[in-house]
Amino acid sequence: MEVIELKELNFENEVLNSPVPVLVDFWASWCGPCKMLSPVVDEVASESDGSYKVGKVNVDEEGELAMQFGIASIPTLLVFSGGELVNKSVGLITKDEILDLLK
Repeated sequence: MEVIELKELNFENEVLNSPVPVLVDFWASWCGPCKMLSPVVDEVASESDGSYKVGKVNVDEEGELAMQFGIASIPTLLVFSGGELVNKSVGLITKDEILDLLK
């Protein structure tokens, strides 16, 4: 599956109302660890069989969303299921750790 570019306008529909869990990557273009994590997140998205979705939020463009979820450091990965935040990771992690977040 493709990575969904998340914005305030589509966040509720794509994430909170999603029938499947959603991994959300909060990132910024100037963030070194974010650049290192991005291809890993893309790979996780490409391997999805539809049992989960992956989206990204650019914190520089979507400051309101970042504030809403208390994003203080990036990269931050949040997992939502049934409209609720069920898992969180801050910093650079491995693909296996990302997949564990989705379990």
